Amino acid sequence: MKNLSYLLFFSIFFFGTLSWSQTNTSYAIWTKVELSFASDKTYENALYDVKEFGAVFTSPTGRTKKLNGFWNGTTDWKIRFLPDEMGEWRYETFCSDEANKGLIGQKGQFNVVGNKSAEILYRHGTIKVNKGDYHLTYADGTPFFLTACTAWNGALKSTDEEWDTYLKQRKRNSYNTIQYVTTQWRGCETNAEGLQAYSGQGKIEINTSFFERIDKKTDEINAHGLLAAPVVLWALPVGDGRHLSPGYSLPTDDATLLAKYIVARLQGNHVLWILGGDGDYLDENEDRWKFIGREVFGDIDNAPTTLHPKGSSWIGKAYEDEDWLDFVAYQSSHSNRQGVVDWINKGPMAKTWHSLPAKPLINMEPNYEEIKFEITAEDVRNASYWSIFATPISGITYGANGIWPWIQKEGELIENHGNPGGRGPSTWRKSIDFPGSKQIGLLSNLVQGYPWWTLKPARELLVGDPTEKGFNRFISVVADNAKDLIIGYVPKPMSFSLRLAASSEYKIKWFDPITGKTREDAYSNTTGMAKLESPSEQDWVFVLERKR
Repeated sequence: MKNLSYLLFFSIFFFGTLSWSQTNTSYAIWTKVELSFASDKTYENALYDVKEFGAVFTSPTGRTKKLNGFWNGTTDWKIRFLPDEMGEWRYETFCSDEANKGLIGQKGQFNVVGNKSAEILYRHGTIKVNKGDYHLTYADGTPFFLTACTAWNGALKSTDEEWDTYLKQRKRNSYNTIQYVTTQWRGCETNAEGLQAYSGQGKIEINTSFFERIDKKTDEINAHGLLAAPVVLWALPVGDGRHLSPGYSLPTDDATLLAKYIVARLQGNHVLWILGGDGDYLDENEDRWKFIGREVFGDIDNAPTTLHPKGSSWIGKAYEDEDWLDFVAYQSSHSNRQGVVDWINKGPMAKTWHSLPAKPLINMEPNYEEIKFEITAEDVRNASYWSIFATPISGITYGANGIWPWIQKEGELIENHGNPGGRGPSTWRKSIDFPGSKQIGLLSNLVQGYPWWTLKPARELLVGDPTEKGFNRFISVVADNAKDLIIGYVPKPMSFSLRLAASSEYKIKWFDPITGKTREDAYSNTTGMAKLESPSEQDWVFVLERKR
């Protein structure tokens, strides 16, 4: 009985999904509100037969939000919502089937009260992008440095115990966001129960039982204080199993309907939308993806949205006028060779960020640790520090070749992805303790110890070009406008010089990206030039703070 009472409290406090009266019910701010409606009729295929269903919500201050609802099986329809004001909210439903009185014109109200959770998401509110910013923020304006872990198959394959263990460990290691896939795709043909999100081609049918698992896994991400980053439509157009990926295989209209359905199911959660995963969004595919983005997000109140492109693809310029694309993601792919390293440090992100509309710019897929049994923790650190310093700082993601496919036992192979030498990667349990996995958490802690949202690339402060002695000797430098704070990444042991303000005194700190330990040195500069040297034979981060 005690356990039942706890579960009841947990459900009400975090999710507010109990099906009691929708009138005069109270919910905590920043938690999911779920409203249920009974249709007057049963549809043959609700996804197509009901073109539009949702509600317009009116806040206590008079703002309105339009949100879509979704079919949940038989005559059950729902609308999910994340309230952002305290006080009385009102709503009225709309439906394209005007004869269905159970879905159209339904009115109600509910009260929103303060949230007592200690989790940052519930204290500061939903994640958003303010116009003109290069970074994400919480609703109250607090900057949000995205630190994501990639678990593409986590929500599809994990047991309850596995998911809880994984989320707790990610939280302890300073991650704040989880990336995952929400349908079948080339990396996972069915979920753990053997189900697929939809069936058919040309006119698909939704499997609501499949999505109940996705709902639960998403709720648990938020309950651990983490932001959910669901991939709505996986889209890679090449490779074995590509026919399983809806962003590639479904006709545009079907893909759009499926995306709307998934967004409606998860919009009551703290989310960051990844509309397409690993796709080619340029050239002959550009019109298709712009159409889907506009149709899905164009007229609703939604969380920040992006596209996850295929490797070494830059969509920043082509999509600069797409209002629904709130931030620009890119994928540097998985290599420590010169082509990828130069693309991160000298490619289109580094060259064009200042000439495009200000938006967050984030590498959503740098080197996966252990991929091809080649990529090491050092390669992960290199790609990650180079990425965050190539543009105004926004965030970074981590991946391991045993986490994203959710490898549960030794020897298990990855679906449709090739396995070098017929050998599978390490299990997800082993991979979350990889050195690089922990060191991305250290990176996040370092960055968040400073006003990172004020920092932009400032490589002009560097004297000379260390890459003349090797492409992987690229020193990244960022600074605030006044040059009071300067941070740089030194990937190899070396001596180098920086141009500093004359007659100024700086305090220098060296941060060890392997252990997270620091060493401080006093440095007095009177010549406008500082000569620095790596403390030991490894990569280092330097931090210079001008004394006032």
